[in-house]
Amino acid sequence: MVRKKQVSALKLGVMEYRWALGLMEHLAEARQDGRIGNLLLLVQHPPVITLGRGGGAEDLRVSEATLRRLGVGLFQTERGGRATYHGPGQLVAYPILKLPAGDLHAYLRRLEEAVIHLLAGVGIAAGRIERHPGVWVGGNKIAAVGVAVRGGVTTHGLALNVDPPMEGFSLIVPCGLADSGVTSMCRELGRPLEIARVEDRFVAAFARAFGAEVTWGIQEAPWLMVRAPQGEKIEALNVLLADLGLHTVCQEALCPNISDCWGSGTATFMILGDICTRHCRFCAVKAGRPHPPDPGEPERVAEAAARLRLRHVVVTSVTRDDLPDGGAGHFAATIEAVRCRCPEALVEVLVPDFGGSLAALDRVINARPDILNHNVETVPRLSPLVQPRADPRRSLGLLAWAKGAGLTTKSGLMLGLGETRGEVVATMQDLRRADCELLTLGQYLQPTSRQLPVAAHIHPVEFEWYREVGEAMGFQAVAAGPLVRSSYHAEELSRRLRTSADA
Repeated sequence: MVRKKQVSALKLGVMEYRWALGLMEHLAEARQDGRIGNLLLLVQHPPVITLGRGGGAEDLRVSEATLRRLGVGLFQTERGGRATYHGPGQLVAYPILKLPAGDLHAYLRRLEEAVIHLLAGVGIAAGRIERHPGVWVGGNKIAAVGVAVRGGVTTHGLALNVDPPMEGFSLIVPCGLADSGVTSMCRELGRPLEIARVEDRFVAAFARAFGAEVTWGIQEAPWLMVRAPQGEKIEALNVLLADLGLHTVCQEALCPNISDCWGSGTATFMILGDICTRHCRFCAVKAGRPHPPDPGEPERVAEAAARLRLRHVVVTSVTRDDLPDGGAGHFAATIEAVRCRCPEALVEVLVPDFGGSLAALDRVINARPDILNHNVETVPRLSPLVQPRADPRRSLGLLAWAKGAGLTTKSGLMLGLGETRGEVVATMQDLRRADCELLTLGQYLQPTSRQLPVAAHIHPVEFEWYREVGEAMGFQAVAAGPLVRSSYHAEELSRRLRTSADA
């Protein structure tokens, strides 16, 4: 029995064309050299016009200045075909497939066949017009097709009009055909459609047309294998922490990098005990009623940092909604104690949101840590599920306030909880608007069966792309990778910040 072609379908959500183009190119290069398998990217773009190899400015019905005024992007691409309009409500599919030599014509026919089959399933009779690629309903085009092949791997693809604003097509001569019209699924059916359901139908139709097995997301992630913590340095650090009665987020949150960090003699100190007052659904730290703060803890953290000869000290905490200042005073005392014992070390704090109290936040700010980190953790849509008592707007406000006070700010996101790539990019843009300077992006891993399951595995190539997107947005330094965590290689990230500032 011949095994079907395996294809992973990835939802990008709504994403600017320039970012999606970059991701497609990164993944296509990885497909060429075998680092990744076949993919099917599904995306919606904000209003944009793309020009293919077959036509350029002559297909525009308005000036480029008018497009800029209307907020419509314009890009020249390497795909075939001529001018195409993309906008919200249009499903764009970018297959990244290893294509047999000489199979381009058959590939184009299969793409069209997938759309024709999808449309037939909802009661729209569609077909082809000879010498004019795409899918047509009568004399009106409902799906445009334009592809490119490099190194035997396909890029670009097709755009199916589900329910886009049709006035966008008046800005161009669609596909260079002045006498032809454009239609959409909703216009033909006379009723609204959910694009998420159309995505599901398209994936099924694509699988049928290509004789492929298509699954949502990447199913296997061998890059996430890590070794168990062991060795003399790790044992020595265990003894030191036990001797001083200290907690680390490495232990309490079941961090996958504990072997790497402890093996190099570093750890992230967790103050204010080991019991959190919140019940975030991604975190393995115990939740419940915590003990009163230990007044001797700041000095013991400083003692540990001194014994370890740390040059970059990272301090975080459980969330203490039971305390009037949320534990801000304890943070300030810890910063001051570390400054006294380790005057040459940089001090980074990863703080909770202090319930939105600016007075509490100012207590930490006034202690002048070198870096103030506060994680938004996930995209706004998922925040109520992932961390029910958090508020994304409050988190952005905290970062903006700290930056306004002259601190270097840092934040982080976990990926793989069910967010789209477009939502991640939008959240990164929100962080830049708050003037956040440092960013970490890592794969969410389910610590125990009590936490949320992993919704998707993000390939290392995608993390490389996220890093480039972040740097293009203006972050001073970005750490992105499957095993990256907020404080993972924090010293290296801060060094990159200083190098950038000195350049």
